[in-house]
Amino acid sequence: MCGRFVVANVGSELVGVLRVDLESNDLPAPSYNVAPTDRVAIVLDSVKTEPPTRRLEPARWGLVPSWAKDPSVGPRAINARSEELEDKPTFRGAFENRRAIIPVTGYYEWHTTAEGKQPYFIRPADESPLFFAGLYEWWKNPAAAGDDPNRWMLSFSILTRSATGNLASIHDRMPVFVDEDYADAWLDPTVEYPRDILDAASDAAEGMETTLEAYAVDRAVGNVRNNSPALIEPLAE
Repeated sequence: MCGRFVVANVGSELVGVLRVDLESNDLPAPSYNVAPTDRVAIVLDSVKTEPPTRRLEPARWGLVPSWAKDPSVGPRAINARSEELEDKPTFRGAFENRRAIIPVTGYYEWHTTAEGKQPYFIRPADESPLFFAGLYEWWKNPAAAGDDPNRWMLSFSILTRSATGNLASIHDRMPVFVDEDYADAWLDPTVEYPRDILDAASDAAEGMETTLEAYAVDRAVGNVRNNSPALIEPLAE
């Protein structure tokens, strides 16, 4: 996954099937060109309540571990290879205890051709939401005052895997999709063996790529300053 996606709707319209208990009143606006360090809404199960409270919260794209000195590491951690989570200190703790779902409208991928890189937009053919498996972290700014509302930063990373089916002809990696039937298990912070859940969710999503449509779009999406519904229009032949 090359680092851009679309969230055309926000709130319950996008996450209705996930049964969110609490929605933040500070959710980011819709975006047709979400880029690293942008804020979008993610779904997580809070570990501070019993049973856990499912929340829809704004988070910064690019995971910043709690032990990081500053947020500059975030852009290098927008994606996490699902095969290596236990081996990477940046992701290990979050994989064990802080798993999230990132609801999106669709995402962009770039296919390398003889003429250069051609962006494609990929989304469910029925235009239903698409759910990515993700990880989240809370980072405390040591320089911020105790009463500073921005003292804590919520950030996230999107899990990726080897591409399958028709998506493999565009790029060799793709996001890890989460079927809604596995959402509860993936978000549950009390799960002892998250690798088992990830493997089961990946198996359940096998073949999901056949329900997605992928089509070429204008290269304007490569510029982060461009952000409009025109970006997801099929490229004129």
